[in-house]
Amino acid sequence: MPDSLMYQEDHFVVLETDQPEQFLTAAEMLEKLRSILSQHQDNLPRDLQSLSSVDEQAKQLLDTACELDVGAGEYLQWYAVRLEK
Repeated sequence: MPDSLMYQEDHFVVLETDQPEQFLTAAEMLEKLRSILSQHQDNLPRDLQSLSSVDEQAKQLLDTACELDVGAGEYLQWYAVRLEK
């Protein structure tokens, strides 16, 4: 039986254009996604367009993806990491 620690997503490493990598908690990551999604409502991925709120969009994105297209030559990527053994 797999260890449940393998499936915990408590922390994320975030990679952004022209920024050093950051480590965020799940709550901080959701807040970051909410902020970015609220600025990009006109250019959402197709699977997020049907969701009615930015909160739902952020949660869906966090649960199903690891990157978001934020414009030409720009990137936003996040990966779940475990900070302790």
